[in-house]
Amino acid sequence: MKNKIGVYVCMCGSNISDYVDVEKVKAEAEKIDGVHVVKTTMFACAGSTQQEIEDDIKEQKLDAIVVASCSPKLHLDTFRNVAQRAGLNKYNYVQVNIREQGSWAHSDNPPLATEKAINLVKGGIERVKHSKELTPIKIPSVNAVAVVGAGISGMRAALELAEVGTTVHLIEREYFVGGRTSQWNVLFTTNETGQEVITRLYHQINSHPKITLYTGTEIIGKKGSVGEFNLTLKIKPRYIKPDCKLDKEKFEKAIEACPVEVDDDFNFNITKRKAIYKNYDSEFPEIPAIDHEACNKCGECVKICDDIDLNQEPQETNITVGAIQLSTGFNPYEPAKGEFGYGEIDNVITLQQFKRLIELNGGKLKYKNKEIKNIAYIYCVGSRQIDGPNKYCSRYCCTSAIHTSILVKEKYPEINNFHFNRGIRTYGKQEKLYHEASEAGDIFLQSFEEAPPQVEKSGNETIVKINDILTEKEELEVSADLVVLVTGMVPREYTGIVNILKVPIGRDKFFNEIHPKLRPVETVIDGVLISGACQAPLNITESVKSALAAASKVSTLVSSGEIELEPTMAIVHNDRCTWCDKCTEACPYDAISKIKYENKEVAEVSKSLCKGCGMCLPVCPENAIDLIGYTDIEMESMIEALIH
Repeated sequence: MKNKIGVYVCMCGSNISDYVDVEKVKAEAEKIDGVHVVKTTMFACAGSTQQEIEDDIKEQKLDAIVVASCSPKLHLDTFRNVAQRAGLNKYNYVQVNIREQGSWAHSDNPPLATEKAINLVKGGIERVKHSKELTPIKIPSVNAVAVVGAGISGMRAALELAEVGTTVHLIEREYFVGGRTSQWNVLFTTNETGQEVITRLYHQINSHPKITLYTGTEIIGKKGSVGEFNLTLKIKPRYIKPDCKLDKEKFEKAIEACPVEVDDDFNFNITKRKAIYKNYDSEFPEIPAIDHEACNKCGECVKICDDIDLNQEPQETNITVGAIQLSTGFNPYEPAKGEFGYGEIDNVITLQQFKRLIELNGGKLKYKNKEIKNIAYIYCVGSRQIDGPNKYCSRYCCTSAIHTSILVKEKYPEINNFHFNRGIRTYGKQEKLYHEASEAGDIFLQSFEEAPPQVEKSGNETIVKINDILTEKEELEVSADLVVLVTGMVPREYTGIVNILKVPIGRDKFFNEIHPKLRPVETVIDGVLISGACQAPLNITESVKSALAAASKVSTLVSSGEIELEPTMAIVHNDRCTWCDKCTEACPYDAISKIKYENKEVAEVSKSLCKGCGMCLPVCPENAIDLIGYTDIEMESMIEALIH
């Protein structure tokens, strides 16, 4: 039991000290047996305070420390590092949260906030008295990574990892690479087209010996854990022979002969495509694909092109990797039928459809054979609405809409752009685009969230009305030839991979990181990292930065051949275990299995899979499971201190 404990009570500026009497907390802590040093500090996380704690550990020969401050989510590693630098085992440190759980929770009642802080500190002291010196678990790792998603973030991550010597398996669910970026023409700030960017990246990937690209492929199974994930991949048939010579003329004739037409999702369903298709000339891989769901196997294409093989079957293959980086991208929000006239008024489309329309139009800008003069852009569709499905701001939409309006004006000078917004968010250098659009004569009309614009059909006209707050709520209306709904991002449907990898989902349905500032690309699943727009609405620049951050973290994890894991995990007392199987049912990480031990069956916990969540502990009828770092004696002593 520890008997030379240092206790440090943080004021957190005024965050804690405005409501918690920190001197009273200090005085109560001094009375507890085993406490050797008690200090208050303005900011415990400050470099000077860290140095003071480090000096105390060395000079006072402390055998444990308690820091009473903010949430461990913020500074657990900070003070563990302090302990380690001073020669103290970092697991002989307990952080007590008296800010969120004390000061902030009871800001309306300072005496209660102080009383609760005292009890929390007492509990932390009693717990640390029974803490053990723990050693992180070390396991071997394969220097290989599965990057899931071959959009711009996945492709950049794959190249970054391959350049430092890591073997990369780049897995794309669709038949072609590029993701959403390949659907955009001129990109804001760079003036490159999305297809030019993807072409450059593809050629680099295709020529790199460390990268294997899988298209039409999904992960359907996983075994193992960080350091050695064994993944089962399902590869959909492309129905094109592997040794295809790519006779462009033959394929063009085969596509023309195909009798099946379906909505073209590459053009967001404003056009049709055949069952055998290639979205654009420079799309990669260069070989066309056959949509197996649309194809009726009539064989007309086979008569023309002998490189087509309609008898191909799905294949499965297995790969072994040390880590997985998810870059699965996003979907544009699809408005509900009737939302601002979408699906009911024939000249109401989404921004993504409009961007493809501009690309496909040659001479005059037309939609459904009608020339376009007045365009009304309605912002924040699906987001920032009182009853909207998505409460978050997607951030990139304002910039994308304004940039598109500039391109339209350059291509068709006679166009009039009207922006119905709820406040423009063109952050950073993108503010220049807002200024440019204003200088070009675009009209910006603004409303509050509770009074969005109204879209109505009046005879042959589509009228957009707004109570414009910039003109003191005067009702203004525009007769629009085209209404463009500016929609945000929503996560892709990836229920399969979520179930297989156990990736956590946030309230916004995007993949959830451990901490947005301190661990922004890591998930609670060791060895599974996230990047790009599968994590949050991000533009291309932000997605690439996120991908490179995740790739750097992944490389650090797998490149040394050894991975260090937290020792906080469940352990089974074999003498008590009777194998009732309840722990395996409770474990969300599949970390518990059955083994033979001295002529009986008992539970065994996988060190690399266990996350120390403790779900197995309360269901064990024999109390045969303990959690390292949160043992019964530690928790019970803490509870005793809290209630007395």
